[in-house]
Amino acid sequence: MFKQRLQRGISRTGHGSRLSLALLFGASLVGMAAPAAVLPRFPAGAVWNQDISAATLHPNSATMISTLAAIGGNPCGFGFCRMQIDFSNHVVWAAIGAPTLPIAPHATYGYYSPDCDASGNVPVPAGGAIEGTTGYDCDNEGEDCHYLVVQGNTLFELYSTDRNDAQTALNTLCLATWRLDVVYPPEGRGEHCTSADAAGFPMIPLLFNADEIAAAIPGNGDLGHAIRFVLPNPNMANDVTLGGEDGYLYVRPASHAGAPAGPVGSVPYGSRLRLRADFPLTNYSPGAQVILRTLKKYGMVLADGGNIALTAESDRYTTNSWASVGINSRTFDQTSGATKVQITDFQVLDTGPRIAETYNCVPTVLPLETLFANGFE
Repeated sequence: MFKQRLQRGISRTGHGSRLSLALLFGASLVGMAAPAAVLPRFPAGAVWNQDISAATLHPNSATMISTLAAIGGNPCGFGFCRMQIDFSNHVVWAAIGAPTLPIAPHATYGYYSPDCDASGNVPVPAGGAIEGTTGYDCDNEGEDCHYLVVQGNTLFELYSTDRNDAQTALNTLCLATWRLDVVYPPEGRGEHCTSADAAGFPMIPLLFNADEIAAAIPGNGDLGHAIRFVLPNPNMANDVTLGGEDGYLYVRPASHAGAPAGPVGSVPYGSRLRLRADFPLTNYSPGAQVILRTLKKYGMVLADGGNIALTAESDRYTTNSWASVGINSRTFDQTSGATKVQITDFQVLDTGPRIAETYNCVPTVLPLETLFANGFE
C-alpha cells in the first residue's frame, strides 16, 4: 500500500481547453467520447446530496478553522492561500460498445490492492483524455493523471494512469468503479479503502462543470451536491495518539486518509465544510454565485492532498465554456469589488469521530442486484 507515501495532488494552474464539437463529434458516436451536460449523480439519499445548511457544527469548528488558517500565514489555510479552481480534469462519456483496455500495474509503484478493483476493462473511446492531457498518454510518474469515465450506470475512476507504449493496457495505481444506482454505506467502497481520491471518495459526482453552472443561473439555483476540495497534506490534522499509522486519520464521509501531516487541531481528511450563511455574493458573476450558494447549502468535502482547492471539469466536452459563465481559476480571490473567499469564511460540520488510519482495507460487498431505489437503505 503506497498512497500514504506518495505525493498527492500535483499543483496545477488550472485551465479549460475546448475542442470543436463539430470536429470531435461529427462522426458516429459509437466508440467515441460523447458530449454531456449535467454530470452523473448518485440517488437522492447519498450523503453528497444532503442539504447541510442547518447541520450541526463540530464543537471544535472555530478552533479547527483558526488552526488551519494560521498555517502559511494568517489567514491562509488553502494551498497558495486562496480558493483557486482546477479545470484540468476531463469526464469522458463512453457509449456502450466503446473500445476498452485492461488495467495493468503502475510501472514504478505497482497497484493499490485490495482497495482498488482487482482487474477490469476500462472504456477508452476515441477523443477521450486523461487529466491535463488531450489523449491517453500522461506523465504518471510526476502528475496526478486521473482518468474519469462514465458508461451507462457505472463510473470508472483511475488514478496515476498512462496508456502503455504498446497501447495494449492502462498502467495505473488504482481503478475504482462506482455504481450510480446505489446509496453506499457510511464506509463507501470499504473501511480504510482508498479510491482514485485519497479519501476514498467518488470524484465525478463531486465535480462541477460549466453546463451545470449555466443551468443553475436562472432562478438563483445551486448545484444540488457537495463539491470536492483539497488541501496540502501538511495542513491536515495528524494525531499520533489515536494509534493509527504515523498519526494518519480521517472522518466521515471519508474511508481513507492520504498523508496528513499538520497540527492535531486542524481539519482531518473527509471534513465537510460549509460557507457561512451571510457571506456576501455582491459583485460575483451569476455563475460564481451558483458555486457560493452550493457551498452554503451542500458544502465541500476534503478529498485529497494538493494546492488548488476546488476541482471542476474542463470545458472540453461541454456546450458552455468557463468564460461564458463568468468563472476563471482566480474568481474567488481576484473578482473586483467582491469579498475574497477565505478559509475563515467556512465552518466545520460534525460528521462523527476521528478514525485512525490502519490501511487495512475491508472492501464493501455490494448487492448483486439493486432491489430498491436506495440501494443499501
